[in-house]
Amino acid sequence: MWPFNRKFKKSIARIEITGAIASAARVRVLEALEFVEQNRFPALVLRIDSPGGTVGDSQEIYSALKRIKEKVKVVASFGNISASGGVYIGVGAEHIIANPGTITGSIGVILRGNNLEVLLEKIGVSFKTIKSGPYKDILAFDRQLTEPEKEILQSLIDTSYNQFVQTVAEGRKLSPATVRSFADGRVFTGEQAVDLGLVDRIGTEDDARRWASELVGLNPETTKFFTIKQPKTLLSRFSPGGAKLVSNLEFAMETNGMPLWMWR
Repeated sequence: MWPFNRKFKKSIARIEITGAIASAARVRVLEALEFVEQNRFPALVLRIDSPGGTVGDSQEIYSALKRIKEKVKVVASFGNISASGGVYIGVGAEHIIANPGTITGSIGVILRGNNLEVLLEKIGVSFKTIKSGPYKDILAFDRQLTEPEKEILQSLIDTSYNQFVQTVAEGRKLSPATVRSFADGRVFTGEQAVDLGLVDRIGTEDDARRWASELVGLNPETTKFFTIKQPKTLLSRFSPGGAKLVSNLEFAMETNGMPLWMWR
């Protein structure tokens, strides 16, 4: 349960986003953002250490950050890696700070399917498919993609990519043309990202805390973080490694055949 009865007007909220972004991460982060808003924290540091994730989940977190910025100063702190969907979420903050060696960027969209047709033929396995339309089994693993299917999927990816570019341009106050000049899937260090305008400055998470404190008139020397954590599950209490395995399996199942904003 969240501790709803405390006063947080002189604390900096901290939310951590780690690992791949999918529905479980979205639910947790949206609940944490609601807690920040309800308890009237003056500022929030969003610590991101993620290679990216699913398109829709990243978009929903970004939209929530845009809304909360009307009441709360938000500073994003990029950790070891904040790429692809991690960038998408990060540009929802007013300011971004990164370590000099942070891996970021990878702005783009990827969709992958598995083609096991040759292997299945070798072991004598085949599938019989009854479908309502020619594209209902698009990305089926037992056959090659057709040319019309490739065109459909490429159109989907292109549309999603354009959304990504537009969001980065809006969040970082850059022109779409400028964003497209470096949004080709490549990754950058934190230092390179500053030069591109993707990140505001170089610094640690503690520097982000100090910056957030200054933005709302609090003492950066004495103002503390209040980290909003998800209540631990029974599995995570007894086996942290097991909880991570379950999380990875959930992500794999959730994202099978879905377009991803993911650093590969």
